[in-house]
Amino acid sequence: MAVADLPPTLVVDASIGVKWVVDESDSDDAVALIAGRRLIVPGLFWVETANVLAMKAKRREMTRAAVADAWRDLANAPLELVNMAPDTVLPALTLAQDLQHTVYDCAYLAVALAVGCPVVTADRRFAAITAAHPTLAGRVLLLNGFH
Repeated sequence: MAVADLPPTLVVDASIGVKWVVDESDSDDAVALIAGRRLIVPGLFWVETANVLAMKAKRREMTRAAVADAWRDLANAPLELVNMAPDTVLPALTLAQDLQHTVYDCAYLAVALAVGCPVVTADRRFAAITAAHPTLAGRVLLLNGFH
């Protein structure tokens, strides 16, 4: 599947957001997701992306100035935010138990299921776990699976 063939509404996780502002493998494909699409994220997206940027600074992969620039750029991304509250976290908690996976990743999946669209991620493990599930296969798409 090509990026252009993806549906007009997507949930994107933090691994995709970071690729928008940090030059990594598949960053071009991640950036291509933005054009003409409705992009949705749960509220934890901001905390997760901030943590990734902070860890990159800690490992000296980025300077503080580069992190600040990346954060400013990310803050301007055209994202629709779904607030996380007890009633919106419950489906993620249930999915996490069913999949034996993190609530963090399952929050993206829960939002996608509620909206009726797929999640796009660069997280191979998350994509593989959902691909192996009988009712969730195809709900989480791996970014580097596009051509």
